[in-house]
Amino acid sequence: MDSIKTNEAQLILAEKRTSLAVLRTGLAVLALPLSVISVLIVTSNYYNVLDVIYILVLLGIVNFVLVTFGVYLIIISLKRMKHFDRMIAEIKAENSVIGKFME
Repeated sequence: MDSIKTNEAQLILAEKRTSLAVLRTGLAVLALPLSVISVLIVTSNYYNVLDVIYILVLLGIVNFVLVTFGVYLIIISLKRMKHFDRMIAEIKAENSVIGKFME
């Protein structure tokens, strides 16, 4: 019975690591539009905004989609990690042997 609970805890921890990877990806996706906007601001002396407005609008739409996707990934990841934390707490409460090794 202890080995089953140990395997279950290991599986939950592996899923939590996956959620952390999704969180890291969400943060990277969220940072990408900020980098693009910074480059546009720095190079704004080299172009006329009215001449390239269609490109800037398209880029704004793409940035909005990326920000939305990044926030979505972060929120989903945080919800899943909270769920996994509750599951780990239940396993620790049920099994004192595993509770000694997990804090």
